[in-house]
Amino acid sequence: MTHIYRCTIELHDNLYYATREIGRLYETEPILHNYALCYALGLVDSDRYSTRVSEEHEYRYFCPEQIPKYEQHLIPLNQQGIYVTPAKAVRHAAVLHTWKYANNNYHVKMEKTQKNIPSFGRAKEIAAESLFECFVISNQPIVLPKWIRLGKWMSKAEVTVEELNDFTTMTKDFICEHPLNPLDVMFSQQVVSYDTLNMPPVSLIRNVRVMHGSHYRIKSGKDSFSLPANMQYRFS
Repeated sequence: MTHIYRCTIELHDNLYYATREIGRLYETEPILHNYALCYALGLVDSDRYSTRVSEEHEYRYFCPEQIPKYEQHLIPLNQQGIYVTPAKAVRHAAVLHTWKYANNNYHVKMEKTQKNIPSFGRAKEIAAESLFECFVISNQPIVLPKWIRLGKWMSKAEVTVEELNDFTTMTKDFICEHPLNPLDVMFSQQVVSYDTLNMPPVSLIRNVRVMHGSHYRIKSGKDSFSLPANMQYRFS
């Protein structure tokens, strides 16, 4: 049996991560990647879902090496029948911060300098009280955390979960406006057109038009929308 959950994420701190770097400007796009959400929601290393990887790959508070292990961490979610979509901004505001730093050559052993040349950078962050929305599709009932941490500074965010029970599975042409991970969709769907959202580690797509594709048609109040079925984490 399929369970579909709508997760509303409200920021309680400013959110920062570098979606793009334009000279000295580091900009945060108002969208949350589904890889990051899997970690934030505790789905990667939580005993509740039996997705814990080996000790050499596990990290909760400290990462000894800066090498992503998305494939090792997320493939077990396919076995559990759990999938998290990227999150789009329902409402958001941006704030701009300027930071300065000095030349630190005088800290290097055997190197002297008579100059201390300051430099600066600017960070465009997503402001507190901004609201995001994502969906969790699972083959079994799950319990998601109330509070999570996001972004470079581990910003605090509140998660409100609503299970959507009014949906049907059908196979026909459809359009999905919600952002999606193309690696997880194009393997099982015939995608005709889409808009690209450039961001690492995998650029996302939205306004996706699919021909004769299997999808969930979901009703929520007076609104209805479509999400592709059979989405799984893929890395080839």
